[in-house]
Amino acid sequence: MSDEKNINDSKKEKKQMIAQKLIEQQKEAKVVRKIVFITAIAALLLIGAIGGGGYYYIKEALKPIDVDSKKTINVNIPIGSSTTGIGKILEDNGVIRDARVFKYYVKFKNEAGFMAGDYKMKPSMTLPEIISSLKTGKVMQDVVMKITIPEGKQLKQIAGIIAEKTQQDQEEIFKQLNDKEFVTKMMGKYPDVLTEDIFNENVKYPLEGYLFPATYPFYSEKPTVEEIVTVMLTKTKEVLGEFKSQMEEREMTSHQVMTMASLIEEEATDKVDRDKIASVFYNRIDTDMPLQTDPTVLYAHGEHKDRVLYKDLEIEDPYNTYVNKGLPPGPIANPGVMSIEAALAPADTDDLYFLATSTGDVLFSKTLVEHNRKKNEHITSKK
Repeated sequence: MSDEKNINDSKKEKKQMIAQKLIEQQKEAKVVRKIVFITAIAALLLIGAIGGGGYYYIKEALKPIDVDSKKTINVNIPIGSSTTGIGKILEDNGVIRDARVFKYYVKFKNEAGFMAGDYKMKPSMTLPEIISSLKTGKVMQDVVMKITIPEGKQLKQIAGIIAEKTQQDQEEIFKQLNDKEFVTKMMGKYPDVLTEDIFNENVKYPLEGYLFPATYPFYSEKPTVEEIVTVMLTKTKEVLGEFKSQMEEREMTSHQVMTMASLIEEEATDKVDRDKIASVFYNRIDTDMPLQTDPTVLYAHGEHKDRVLYKDLEIEDPYNTYVNKGLPPGPIANPGVMSIEAALAPADTDDLYFLATSTGDVLFSKTLVEHNRKKNEHITSKK
């Protein structure tokens, strides 16, 4: 009996030891998990702090050193300088905040073709201004003149504005803007903006819609047409670059975006929500309805009218969206940022019609019956 008791006691002790070890292991595992959890939280907080700090640092580094500065800095860019080398020179001379940020900004924007030379730069210059100066080889001087291109202008009108400002012949400017060799050269400089679509046989003017509406400073009294167009296309590239992810998401080319945006631009008023106009256009395309937008008819006729007549709608032209379904062959004017944004982010509506009133308001309708009722109320009754 004694031996049996001893054996049972021994087994009991082993069980207790095993149980004790399991308890200790569980406690250790619990401590380890706690340490891992705390470490992970700390790491996430650290990453967030670094990320947030990094975001604000980069945001600040992209800004001019001093927007109010009138100081002029002489900067020499040696022949053969790399982007890294140029960034360091600019930082050392107090023109930019951070050479590394400049380097990655240039890569992100896919900029190249910087020219060596002696430049006069200012701490008030933005990165796009610095890049434009380095690409054209132009030293930073006092602005001699500015050319303002409003939104919704057509190529012929833009040629007129350039002619007036530079005292050049409008017809010669317009001729150069449509010269295939010239346009092809611009395509080489801006392949992401100007695609082969602009040479579609039905496109009236290849650069129509692509000369971005803005105010452009120039440092000589008579800049060449190429210099002017280069600055404008650079701006277009910058703007479209901001919408790159949305273009990819919607699977739209730059030509499709600029074409749709130009229609929105021409139909919009100061009071209207452009995203709702965009919604109507996309809803019509989705339901296989023609867009039936009057500005395309006027573009087809090549003239401006205060009112489109029924006989005007019969013109046989690829741009006539009363006759042809889908988008016209190309843009019909130069859209601004708001119209480009609307083309890529239309409102979520079921509307198929809209009507602009004499007060500048735009009324939207889901059915033709509703549209005609509003038309009778706001248009016919006013006659």
